[in-house]
Amino acid sequence: MIALIQRTGPARVRVAGRVTGAIEGGLTALVAAVHGDTEREADRLAERLLGYRVFADAQGRLNRSLQEVGGELLLVPQFTLAADTRKGMRPSFASAAAPEQGRALFERLVAALREQAPAAVACGVFGADMQVELTNDGPVTFWLEAPPRAG
Repeated sequence: MIALIQRTGPARVRVAGRVTGAIEGGLTALVAAVHGDTEREADRLAERLLGYRVFADAQGRLNRSLQEVGGELLLVPQFTLAADTRKGMRPSFASAAAPEQGRALFERLVAALREQAPAAVACGVFGADMQVELTNDGPVTFWLEAPPRAG
């Protein structure tokens, strides 16, 4: 699975003009599943989202995790992260998981994080046309992966 994470202040997702998820501060994660992903990758991505050190310590170094600072998390399903953009002028989505599998893995990720996260976990709507608003803090942005394991 793939996540593009941003350390954010206030962030929210709207679908058809209605807010479906909002946080006051923490991480906003755009998330995609790829072929070969299983619940194991969803659980590993949850672990990485909670433990990845993107918040400053007393010396200003990125040494604190979402778990440590008690931050909130906004998850936004976004299959376009799985696009292959290496050739031509049009992205290929051949590596993205099928919609049913992507939805199931996104739901697994949300459930795992809601069990373990120190604060609120909000989310967008899988397959919906969403408008995402956020205040990028830093800016601090990272690409996280929990790739499928062989065997």
